[in-house]
Amino acid sequence: MSTIAVTGAASGIGAAVCQHLEAAGHSLIRVDLRNADINADLSTAEGRKAAVEQTLSACNNRLDAVVACAGVGVTAPATVIVGVNHFGVTGYLDGLEDALAASGQGKAVIIGSVAGSHMVAAPHPMAVAMLDNDEAKACQLAAEADNPSAVYAASKYAVTVYGRRKAVEWGKRGMRLNIIAPGAVETPLHKASLDDARFGEAVKNFVAPMGRAGVPAEIADGVDFLLSDKSAFVNGSVLFIDGGMDAMVRTKTF
Repeated sequence: MSTIAVTGAASGIGAAVCQHLEAAGHSLIRVDLRNADINADLSTAEGRKAAVEQTLSACNNRLDAVVACAGVGVTAPATVIVGVNHFGVTGYLDGLEDALAASGQGKAVIIGSVAGSHMVAAPHPMAVAMLDNDEAKACQLAAEADNPSAVYAASKYAVTVYGRRKAVEWGKRGMRLNIIAPGAVETPLHKASLDDARFGEAVKNFVAPMGRAGVPAEIADGVDFLLSDKSAFVNGSVLFIDGGMDAMVRTKTF
């Protein structure tokens, strides 16, 4: 079976992904801030470098897939949102690209967010800075914005654009990269937002047409599909698993 690295593996969507993949017989390299095979802080350049180096060592420079689940929500500091949600993904995937290519058909799935689509029409300058790989400027603009929701949306927009750009490059090497955009999912991250005095009411009232939040296993099902041969011609796609939330907000845009 495959060797697959999963970031954000210790809880929430990442833990559900690991449960699914392990049950299918895959060998896993779990990465998280703590309680993982590789403990690393993906919000920092040093932490990303350490995560990449330890992953390459663990897989002997040959990796079949990466699932980038690590992420933080609106209750985190703005610079941490930028660091983990965008640069923690891009730095890790860039560092493992050759190891994925060595497998002959490397694959990756980025866990983005339905929130990323909120910036499609007019990306915030901090999102542009992220896509320019200027972390210092992105963090500065995020701190100045004083709007965690906007920072979160910008980080998820930017990492989605990154993923689609990379998918074009990877496709020429026989590799695939796709993005899943969940809506509200019952995770510790979502619970923290619900319990936050600033955002709780808005989060509670923003409900998908199906009338509920998702559960981590439903996102993991999407990961299973995107890593399988059933999706062999799916590359650069954004799969919304959100109960219809994106359709509700952007009915005419797709």
